[in-house]
Amino acid sequence: MNIHPVEAASSSSDIFSSTFLVGNVGAPFVIGLAVGYFAKKMLRMALFLGGATIVLLFVAEHYDVIDITDEKLQHAATAATEAAKSSGGFLVERLTSITSKGVSGVGGFFVGLKLG
Repeated sequence: MNIHPVEAASSSSDIFSSTFLVGNVGAPFVIGLAVGYFAKKMLRMALFLGGATIVLLFVAEHYDVIDITDEKLQHAATAATEAAKSSGGFLVERLTSITSKGVSGVGGFFVGLKLG
């Protein structure tokens, strides 16, 4: 079976070929999926540890070991929320640079967040 040179050239630049899709869509999607899954698991762990810390602070306050004001507690929560937002933004920005459009990496990230 002979392949005409025009057909060979068009198959290598075909956007629906498996070579193009795996390299430009599949791999970045899997990378984004892994990062999103990891990010959600780490966020859940951080929330668990933060909640445990707050409970310990409340217990220490109950036994008059320390004194906690509501303003200080809210300020600490606001600072933690801003840090989480900036790290999430950093991850999405980095994933967009994997491919030319960045859609598959970011899409995988959000699917990973949903699965995690």
